[in-house]
Amino acid sequence: MNEDQQPRVRRARPDDLPRLAELAAEHAVYEKAAPPAPDFAERLGALLFGPAAPRVRCLVAEIAGGEVVGYASCAPEFATWQAREYLHMDCLFLRDGHRGLGLGERLMAAVVAEARELGLSEVQWQTPVWNEGARRFYDRVGAAGREKVRYSLEVAPSTEG
Repeated sequence: MNEDQQPRVRRARPDDLPRLAELAAEHAVYEKAAPPAPDFAERLGALLFGPAAPRVRCLVAEIAGGEVVGYASCAPEFATWQAREYLHMDCLFLRDGHRGLGLGERLMAAVVAEARELGLSEVQWQTPVWNEGARRFYDRVGAAGREKVRYSLEVAPSTEG
């Protein structure tokens, strides 16, 4: 079987941006969240491929024939109590029908490899409490859950000028 017939995980490329926008929209529906911004692909592209060194990393899962069916995104963050950086995995998503095939494990291994490449010794993330499938998956790959409530506070633009 040649290489394009094997499922694989690789770093995202600029030509993946339209597909990543589709997957992010599916992910938002799955998690019962607001949809991504209309200019999602452009904004993500600037973060991944812009002139500045990329702060965000994005990995994609491909099946035979090159169809992208999932992704994981991550970025370094800081933990005050540990006084060190860790890799925050913001998203890991596989389309319905492509879970349970080993692609999730490959995405997780690629995220861990990104942490190692950055010299970081921990990956952290969150998942909705109701997402039992994700929780079973993360338990199976050896992750430990921590109870917390995630908050969000929108910041209005400054009116000073």
